Amino acid sequence: MSNTAYHIPVLLKETVDGLAIRPDGTYVDVTFGGGGHSAEILSRLGANGKLFGFDQDEDAHKNTLKDERFTLIPANFRYLKRFLRFNGIKQVDGILGDFGVSSHQFNEAERGFSTRFEAKLDMRMNQQDSLSAYQVVNQYEEEDLARIFRTYGEFRMAYKLAKAIVSHRSNTPITTTQELNEVVSVYFPPTKVNKMLAMLYQAIRIEVNQEIQALKEFLLQTAEVVKPGGRISLISYHSLEDRLVKRYIRSGKFEGEAEKDFFGRIHVPFKKVGGLVVPSDEEIQENSRARSAKLRIAERLIDEERN
Repeated sequence: MSNTAYHIPVLLKETVDGLAIRPDGTYVDVTFGGGGHSAEILSRLGANGKLFGFDQDEDAHKNTLKDERFTLIPANFRYLKRFLRFNGIKQVDGILGDFGVSSHQFNEAERGFSTRFEAKLDMRMNQQDSLSAYQVVNQYEEEDLARIFRTYGEFRMAYKLAKAIVSHRSNTPITTTQELNEVVSVYFPPTKVNKMLAMLYQAIRIEVNQEIQALKEFLLQTAEVVKPGGRISLISYHSLEDRLVKRYIRSGKFEGEAEKDFFGRIHVPFKKVGGLVVPSDEEIQENSRARSAKLRIAERLIDEERN
């Protein structure tokens, strides 16, 4: 059984349907979390099917599924190929990814992911990592803070926020979420404080966990790891992630146009399956954290199809 108290799986049926599960196939859930998507995949696998789950968060490991067809790998999905090969797997029939922060991570005050709780600045998904939100806020140069806020939080006032933080910490370190909130909230319109704090926390969290770089490394590996005819079914929650997934499916790259051969034929590893999928109004009512979810599905091409 999956742990829905830990995390309610988003777009559960749609995401697993997108994999077009083969009962004897080998699949990967690269964001195991509470195990909701994994449990649904296992329910569709036969006795010879296999499922591997990835999760770098120690808290998620308590949710491991007691099923001989399932193996939980305690690692970041950026190491997809390495750990699959360690387990004797070179290629798989499909990969599922749900790149959001789990409800558990938001709800555990001491993890420092949420603007709602007083907690130490942390935000590490892997609690063994050395870089935390405290280091980012208190040790990064003003220019680097501004870059993070502008790029990952899409703030127009990035430099103003960075300057305020650097000015404050020159007198006393910013050690808690509440202290950070107090330093920056004065720059936000009163009616948008909560929304803009969430955007700021998102920017810091992305930097702490190297989320964009990890996603790029993961996506580039899928072309080698997924068998021809296999699928990827990926949920993103903010425009930076969704843009990378969309561009990679469309062109096999993150910038520029798809590569062409001498005859002008386009070479891309995947073709999209269907259009963008978003949660229903009913799902959003039941789980407000689903509201920004975007699901994209793609199928690995065989060489003859790449034109």
